[in-house]
Amino acid sequence: MTYDDLWRPLAAIYGSGEARAIVRYVLEERFGLSVADIYCGKVTQLSPDDQRLMGEMMERLLRSEPVQYVLGHADFCGRAFSVGPGVLIPRPETEDLCLWVEQGLAARGCASPALLDIGTGSGCIAVTLALDVAGAAVSAWDVSADALQVASGNAGRLGARVGFALVDALDPPAHTAMWDAVVSNPPYVRLGERAAMARNVLDYEPAGALFVPDADPLLFYRAIARYAKAALRPGGELYFEINEALAGEMRSLLLAEGFATAEVRNDRYGRPRFTKSTLE
Repeated sequence: MTYDDLWRPLAAIYGSGEARAIVRYVLEERFGLSVADIYCGKVTQLSPDDQRLMGEMMERLLRSEPVQYVLGHADFCGRAFSVGPGVLIPRPETEDLCLWVEQGLAARGCASPALLDIGTGSGCIAVTLALDVAGAAVSAWDVSADALQVASGNAGRLGARVGFALVDALDPPAHTAMWDAVVSNPPYVRLGERAAMARNVLDYEPAGALFVPDADPLLFYRAIARYAKAALRPGGELYFEINEALAGEMRSLLLAEGFATAEVRNDRYGRPRFTKSTLE
């Protein structure tokens, strides 16, 4: 079993560059081989047990299972978050959303802020804010009990204090002036966009956390914006990750719902992927 033996079959799925990167990532993360080790041929020196394990992992990868599920974790903001079927895999660009929230709180001089993450999934946003924002009191909601179990496990393992609750974003409780910031990365992929998506997403990641009807793709944003309008404290901010194809519609929705501002920001790849809104 050589490095070339491992990545070449994956190239039919991912292309040669990504296939090489996936195999390197597995060898580094699971078997402790450095890039230099890999290119010096030390893959051939794996023990029989490790070779057997690598073979099992390759079988999963060849079925287009995401490498993060195969390894059992995903990196986010410098931390390893446990993931598996039932929760979305944290994306690198969502780190930019967390940074924007942190910057907004710092600019406001918000001490010991009360923060809410709606649709927490793996808990990556809530846990990151709890660990990175001094004195923050963070709560997180999800409609999936399985997701909350994963998120709670991540919070406990990483030492973050987060209050988790089973709440449907489309039917939130009636709260008034509770939060200094509300942040959400809700479902936003239109069903009509499925055809352009890769198998490793479609076949494994939870559809309920991904897709919205073509006829009403902003339904989660509308519900959360209406909740946040009442639940934010004076000066509070609402942050969203959004579908880049709907940035204009998102800005119009937020203004129509009574927010005084609706700023759109690009992610690290130059795509309009986030909004920040404030009340008067």
